[in-house]
Amino acid sequence: MNKRTVASLAPAEMKGRRALVRVDFNVPLGEGGTVTDDTRIRAALPTLQLLLQGGARVVLCSHLGRPKGGPDPKYSLAPVAKRLQELLGRPVAFCPTVVGAEAEAASRALKDGEVLLVENTRFEKGEEKNDAALAEAMAKLGDFYVNDAFGSAHRAHASTEAVARLLRPAVAGLLMEKELEYLGGALDHPKRPFVAILGGAKISGKIDVIEALLPKVDALLVGGAMACTFYKAMGFETGSSLVEPDRVEMAAALVERAGTVLILPHDATVAPAIAEGAKAHAVKRDAIPATEAMLDIGPDTAASYARAILSAKTVVWNGPMGAFETPPFDNGTNVVARAMADATAKGCITVVGGGDSAAAVEGAGLAAQMSHVSTGGGASLEFLEGKVLPGVAALDDK
Repeated sequence: MNKRTVASLAPAEMKGRRALVRVDFNVPLGEGGTVTDDTRIRAALPTLQLLLQGGARVVLCSHLGRPKGGPDPKYSLAPVAKRLQELLGRPVAFCPTVVGAEAEAASRALKDGEVLLVENTRFEKGEEKNDAALAEAMAKLGDFYVNDAFGSAHRAHASTEAVARLLRPAVAGLLMEKELEYLGGALDHPKRPFVAILGGAKISGKIDVIEALLPKVDALLVGGAMACTFYKAMGFETGSSLVEPDRVEMAAALVERAGTVLILPHDATVAPAIAEGAKAHAVKRDAIPATEAMLDIGPDTAASYARAILSAKTVVWNGPMGAFETPPFDNGTNVVARAMADATAKGCITVVGGGDSAAAVEGAGLAAQMSHVSTGGGASLEFLEGKVLPGVAALDDK
């Protein structure tokens, strides 16, 4: 973590100055536009409170959803401003535009310790193109820049990359700092044994992570449907399981190269279909029936993965072990989540890499028992792949 953070700002760098803060308020909205899950808003509070206590004038920007080609009322951040106001316990002004005269005037009208949220950055066509003119318009809303949106740091957008090059200082928020410290620490100087767990449907989405982690870990445990592409490479019957035929050769090469570090499930929970959970049963990995699909790791594998986790000092987990949204195919994922919580209690560093695995630990009520649950699915994946995140690279070095 060689970037300056908001905690390093001197009082004179904050007081009376406008902080343009890129947050990740991409939250689910329910009927009537109410926020149904405010986890991401809460995650930004420590950074906002630090800035407000320092007398900064806080201007917030974020994207929400994927509006097509311009403003769309159902993706407005207005309900988010309302929820943020409740959580912060102080007024949050809302500007219905992102940039331009109205937004600029609203930002200049702020007094020390006041907050303004501007409209969805994706309502501007130049946002996802990292447009220089849009970034210049955004820069007029602040005197310095803070990026606390780790979940968007892997995208070079106007609000995450281009604008960070126009305002000084440009620093990481506390959430961004925490993400980089946990993910970076796990990769660069892990306490050993270091175990990685990778799941999910497709090997293609995880191939770069597997390549990046294999030389670093003591064991890489594979789960989810992606195991079936490896099975196919080993000549096993995979039935109606999800297999990527164009990745079988690659899977075979990985198995050969990885040796004993790559560990595949030795049994599988199978059923004729996801909807037929009542017919679920466990089989050895070389005995998957031709008419059934692997929908979770088997109970023996879940128990052995739990033992591996409990013997580790660092564990990074990305991707569920099966179709965890549908019981009984959530068993493998739940066993892994519980073992991670138990390992954390024993002093192990446990990092959950966003996306479905984060949803699984949240759903199991175990999120608070992990060392760190990442807020960024795609960003954490790219970080684990060893890629440079544009939104981080643009910030000031220490």
